[in-house]
Amino acid sequence: MSSTVHAILSPQQTTDALPYHLLAGEIEALLQDQSVNVPPRIVQSLHGGGSLFVMPAADACVAITKLISFIPGNAQRGLPTIQGDIVVFDVQTGQRITLLDGPTVTARRTAAVSLLAAQKLAARRDGPLLIIGAGVQGKAHLEAFHTGLGVQEVRVASGNPASADALVKHARALGLQARRVDDPNAELANCSLVVSTTPAQQVVLTSRPRNDAFVAAVGAFTPRMVEWSAEVCQQLERTGTLVVDSRDADHEAGDLLQAGIDVSALPTLADLVGQTTAWQKAIRPTDGPVFFKSCGWGGWDLAAARCWFKNHLR
Repeated sequence: MSSTVHAILSPQQTTDALPYHLLAGEIEALLQDQSVNVPPRIVQSLHGGGSLFVMPAADACVAITKLISFIPGNAQRGLPTIQGDIVVFDVQTGQRITLLDGPTVTARRTAAVSLLAAQKLAARRDGPLLIIGAGVQGKAHLEAFHTGLGVQEVRVASGNPASADALVKHARALGLQARRVDDPNAELANCSLVVSTTPAQQVVLTSRPRNDAFVAAVGAFTPRMVEWSAEVCQQLERTGTLVVDSRDADHEAGDLLQAGIDVSALPTLADLVGQTTAWQKAIRPTDGPVFFKSCGWGGWDLAAARCWFKNHLR
């Protein structure tokens, strides 16, 4: 690896370096790389209700530290809720080789993780897709599922109708059939793909997804956050398949923890990719919804750094 690279990428340059199909592929490759080491992330509570996240990770070539703040109240201030950077180092020399835009990586790697899970678990990959929450993650998942799964029809629900309308307009600009819906619980019966990306300050979803549904539950990524009701999560534990993105979810998956579910007993995306014993035990003998709970993990940011580096060499 060259030690002379000192790129500081803008949000657009970070976007260009992380195409969804390549990023999803890199995430799968990372899960099979025995050199990857990701310690538990540090979450520092901030006065006013925000959080500071410190997330290191490394493989045999690169090391990263992600440093981002999450300030829920910034939506009312007209500021991004997630801000920060990802510093990438050369493992051999310790030199910094690039600085990636933190919010861009967070949006794209989270959507790429959901995409990889959907590619492997969705019974009907064509949709329609229901997106609940029309912010940054809603947009990223729309783009990822469109490019990675070929979704052509989307419905958008949001507590902010103007945000929903803006995401519908964006979807139509991409060539999709799109419309706003005001009752996401009623719309669950009509959609085989569901992505919840709400601010997760309260329960929004109280109906069970249909049997052939794949759900990516993204909004709640701390123990205090919640999007899905405890009753629905408990039903899905009995009649569906629950999968978490990483073992960090054991203490971060608010929806499931508040429902009294033993998250540590659930299979991870790594179990799915590796077809481990834990995954084989998790497979249900009958058809039912798949509920993929995503909380975030430093490994996903490491995958983004690896994706950037491989693209940079081209």
